[in-house]
Amino acid sequence: MIRRWVLLLLMGVCGWLGFGCGSGPTWRSIKERIRRDFPDVSHMSADELRRTLDSDGPRPILLDVREPEEFAVSHLEGAVRVAPGSDATEVVSELDPATPIVAYCSVGYRSSELVEKLAERGFTNVKNLDGSIFEWANGGRPVERDGQSVREVHPYDEDWGELLREELRAYVPGEP
Repeated sequence: MIRRWVLLLLMGVCGWLGFGCGSGPTWRSIKERIRRDFPDVSHMSADELRRTLDSDGPRPILLDVREPEEFAVSHLEGAVRVAPGSDATEVVSELDPATPIVAYCSVGYRSSELVEKLAERGFTNVKNLDGSIFEWANGGRPVERDGQSVREVHPYDEDWGELLREELRAYVPGEP
């Protein structure tokens, strides 16, 4: 009885942390954790962003909330890199608070943190890209480097990279 209770407790702790014991993160656990930790953040699906970018309407400002080495491998076309943990003041200080903004990172946690900060500063049309660049690229959507289309994405690390299709993973530009 006690062993069963301990096992259930461990499983619950692992789930609370967003991981399955003995395995890396899952999309379900990551998305649940993001929505739990950032309940007021609005999300946009990769399909919705693709339709928005393909339309004749206003193009949102794309903020890539990843480290320089991640951005160097690839990013969404026209994205501006913002340091994780920053408030993006250097990028958004001159923008109208109603400007459409979509932030992304690897899976959505760092970008949700930025979206929350921007909303607290009065930005009213700011969203997190649900599943971020991993889900975007996993769906065959385009990424670029130096203005050229590429088919690789920085996997962040070995565990998080499990959420990215293997053939897309590259830690260094041009080297899978």
